[in-house]
Amino acid sequence: MADRISELEELARFIRLTSVKMTHFASSAHVGGSLSMADLLAALYGGVLKVDPAKPKWKSRDRFILSKGHACAGLYAALARKGFFPVEWLETFYRNGGRLHGHSTHGVPGIEVSTGSLGHGLPIACGMALAAKRDRAKHRVFCLLSDGECDEGSTWEAALFAGHHGLDNLVAIVDYNKIQSLGRTKEVLDLDPFAKKWEGFRWAVREIDGHDLGLIDETLRKAPFEPGRPSCVVAHTVKGKGVSFMEDKLLWHYRNASAQEYNAAVVELEGRK
Repeated sequence: MADRISELEELARFIRLTSVKMTHFASSAHVGGSLSMADLLAALYGGVLKVDPAKPKWKSRDRFILSKGHACAGLYAALARKGFFPVEWLETFYRNGGRLHGHSTHGVPGIEVSTGSLGHGLPIACGMALAAKRDRAKHRVFCLLSDGECDEGSTWEAALFAGHHGLDNLVAIVDYNKIQSLGRTKEVLDLDPFAKKWEGFRWAVREIDGHDLGLIDETLRKAPFEPGRPSCVVAHTVKGKGVSFMEDKLLWHYRNASAQEYNAAVVELEGRK
């Protein structure tokens, strides 16, 4: 177990370091959201998801949708590390002619659908899960959402649909870092009582520390939590997690690191301070 957690920690560290590097050298945004979900991605791609990097279109694979597609730097890092495409591609992120666009984009191995227009990931995941049910397929569908996009009506329409159809092959994970583009979620549009809302839509819900890798891994491996109900994991996270001067700061939703800040972040993430 200790070896497994060490492997997940190393993957999460790679995702964070690479996300900071990609957004800095591309002068792009959303590093804070990439860092907050790094541990969730590490658990998913560290063994929870049934996928094969050598066969990204394998029919029986679990499907993963990053609904918060603006934070795609973290997902691209995870996919490259797992071998879906060469690590060298990461250097083309957000560049003219590059294969890795600034939002999660279909056509990259391991990316199921293009996302970025918020509130669309869960509806697509619902359709995939319902189709799998009707085909009697055994794979699961995972969708990682931001808390800010839970302001979108389409998210709650999909939540109602999933509960109605008993999609217990569907797992929604909310990166609940409590900061969205223009402010704290509590100030922009308060989501509380958040978990109870999902429960009211017939979902089985677990609230966890979104940076406790052992707990994340254990929780996701137990899905579905209840037969006949979709599963929701409300993961309490910290925006910018892992870089002290980025943590819990609205500034790092859009800003990328200066050269000085980039060097300081790398020192922290590599444990050299």
